[in-house]
Amino acid sequence: MSGNGVVWERVRSRLRAFPERLAACGPEAAAYGRCVQASTAPGGRLRRDLCAQEFEALRSCFAAAAKKTLKGGR
Repeated sequence: MSGNGVVWERVRSRLRAFPERLAACGPEAAAYGRCVQASTAPGGRLRRDLCAQEFEALRSCFAAAAKKTLKGGR
């Protein structure tokens, strides 16, 4: 099963690249964090879907990062 080592090396390289790709989502993560923080400030009430637009942008960015990682793209 010498080919098995090749597969695991490929998996490891993808996992190593993932945090770097997620770092590209910083603006989306910051926008979502600001929305949640503003909603939970004194007097604020966090409600379902209040930050849905920001969350969707962050989720889309994470999905794109994961897709790049799986394809091995840069």
